[in-house]
Amino acid sequence: MSTESSLRFKIASEEAEFEQIFQLNYQTFVEEIPQHPPNPERRLVDRFHHQNTYLIALDGNQLVGMMALRGQRPFSLDEKLGNIDSYLPPGRIPCEIRLLSVIASHRNGTVFQGLLKLLLDYGCKQRYTLAVISGTLRQQKLYRHLGFVPFGPLVGPPEAQYQPMYLTLESFEEHAKPALEGPLDRSLNPLSFLPGPVSIRRDVREALEKLPFSHRSDRFKEELALVRTRLCQLVKAKRVELLLGSGTLANEVIAGQLALTAEPGVVLSNGEFGQRLIDHAQRWRLPVRTLELDWGATFAPDQVRQFLDSCADAKWLWTTACETSTGMMNDLPMVQALCAERGIKLCLDCISAIGVVPVDLGGVYLASGVSGKGLGSYPGLSMVFYHHDVAPQPGRLPRYLDLGYYAANDGVPFTQSSNLLSALLAALKRFESAQPFAETAELARWLRPKLRELGFRILAPDHQSSPAVITLVLPEPVRSRQVGDELQAAGLWLSYQSEYLRQRNWVQICLMGDCTRSSLVSLLTELRPFASAAAQ
Repeated sequence: MSTESSLRFKIASEEAEFEQIFQLNYQTFVEEIPQHPPNPERRLVDRFHHQNTYLIALDGNQLVGMMALRGQRPFSLDEKLGNIDSYLPPGRIPCEIRLLSVIASHRNGTVFQGLLKLLLDYGCKQRYTLAVISGTLRQQKLYRHLGFVPFGPLVGPPEAQYQPMYLTLESFEEHAKPALEGPLDRSLNPLSFLPGPVSIRRDVREALEKLPFSHRSDRFKEELALVRTRLCQLVKAKRVELLLGSGTLANEVIAGQLALTAEPGVVLSNGEFGQRLIDHAQRWRLPVRTLELDWGATFAPDQVRQFLDSCADAKWLWTTACETSTGMMNDLPMVQALCAERGIKLCLDCISAIGVVPVDLGGVYLASGVSGKGLGSYPGLSMVFYHHDVAPQPGRLPRYLDLGYYAANDGVPFTQSSNLLSALLAALKRFESAQPFAETAELARWLRPKLRELGFRILAPDHQSSPAVITLVLPEPVRSRQVGDELQAAGLWLSYQSEYLRQRNWVQICLMGDCTRSSLVSLLTELRPFASAAAQ
């Protein structure tokens, strides 16, 4: 008699396993469900066998359950109903589940649950976000319980009819995970809620993994030109230079350009990264005055106007579009209008804004951005946007920080990474429409109320916050380091290790990169015990 401990769940890989799959396929879909005609060999090789990934359950060495996954189109349902995309939620990475079978002696739920858990693990690793299935009519209640949604007409002959159904990954995890014993293993597929590095989409990973090519080659120049065009179109800028380095490098380049003018200016700060702009200005010995508010406070129009009136000689203003340390979005239209009225050159740190919300840099003098946050690519590239002509300044600026030197050399004065460039190009393809912005905003609208329902306090009010940066203010006795460490061990990465977050007992959930509602369901599940502890 088999026991639960004797069961093993794995991806089929051995010849003996495949032979048992053919035999179980025959027993189920010839003898039990008359879907195929009998044959003397009593084995049935699926017509998509070489494209299938088989998830199997073994009791010792005996196959007791299986299902097949396939991501290659057309699916079998495409062939039966025509292209099924019109039935499905848009913007998904689909797969098809087929050949689900458990032998009669093991239909007590244990094998099925194990196959579901393996499906969830494997589906996450393959980045599938939707599955379609032909569900047998006798198991419709079960399928609906798991979150499947029926679509289209029945398929199959009268003696073996099936209902086409689809299941989103987030619905599967929300409905099925509570019934699955043991935590989901994310050791090989952690979920990042960091402001960087972010979770990377599969097409971006694949672009990075290609063989590198020379930064002096025509291919590199072509890709760079395309990346620059798409970046400028995304933020409505005329020009951009790509730098091999972090956002700090981009802001150093901006400080260097301001130093060339020797003109006085102002910095507005309401968080850690506003303070860093002040530090940039001071290190470059810029003549600067500052308006510094409490972290999370809002710049009011009258307040900024009065400050600028007191700085009548100011020729530039530098501030953050999104203050990442708090999640606060600063009122850029207000700042842009005040600068335009006074002929002040506006400089922006857009590092956590670009790719998260629509950004319009029209009328902005200089702005910084990066590849590894809202744009959803790898860290390592930064960028400076501008509209005016710039010339090299060999006697006044370090070579690596000279924006004009980049411009004079068609954007490639030094060694660049073709891998990072190709990954960024792949990531930018998502922004051919406004859909990524809508998806991030929708995730935030869904998540924020649920966090409050658990009892967490969110620092920035919804209408003034970035949809992609949610700062939780933790009460005693809950400590940010404990929360972050325990979730990290569970494969869920929050932002909590920066010193400024630890000092304030804050943790941050950042919805940048490849983030889905299903991943947020997992996060809420892991956060629930801390919310309970805070309420006691």
